Amino acid sequence: MRQLGRQAGSALTQTRIVPAPDDLQLELIGVPVEADVALEVRFEAVSEGVLATGTAIAPLAGECARCLAPLTSSVTASFQELYLYADGRRDKHEKHDKHDRYDKNDRNDKNDRNDEQEEQDAGELYHLDGDLLDLEPAFRDAVVLALPMSPLCREDCPGLCAECGVPLADAGPGHRHDAAVDPRWAALQQLSEGNDKHQDRRAGAIDLQEG
Repeated sequence: MRQLGRQAGSALTQTRIVPAPDDLQLELIGVPVEADVALEVRFEAVSEGVLATGTAIAPLAGECARCLAPLTSSVTASFQELYLYADGRRDKHEKHDKHDRYDKNDRNDKNDRNDEQEEQDAGELYHLDGDLLDLEPAFRDAVVLALPMSPLCREDCPGLCAECGVPLADAGPGHRHDAAVDPRWAALQQLSEGNDKHQDRRAGAIDLQEG
């Protein structure tokens, strides 16, 4: 951010193609590692630090949530994050240290809880490292949140056949299976088939006698 400077209101826009880091994925879809990601970020100097507003376009690869066919697409994710100046952070800590020296004996449990909450909140903030800032955490959070939970190869994907597992889109509209026989009636069906065969043999014997 050396080129940006610290004059409040100054701005700088950068466009880059960067390799995707690992673990940008959900169960069924994600950004391939090292894939090219188009990144455009506007940096604006403010009194507390640098405000980064960016947009990332990343390729996706995975499988359809209905038919499990491989698919490829892309995702667009936007993010905005404030990066505080490191020296401003130190000044804040020094003020707390001075306050601690004078009022240490007057603290109560409530103030201790408030201090712990402030420390937790401060740990979630981003800070510049000299003239550098790390966009990866904000970029990673934005991309993962933008990934589809149930990706589809097409909006009207019919999925898989519940009986044989064949993709219904490939099987066609005439694909069907005979209704399954209730196990409780299986013995009765076998008895009926046996009677039909017996009647067929008897009819054949009568025909021979008549002939």
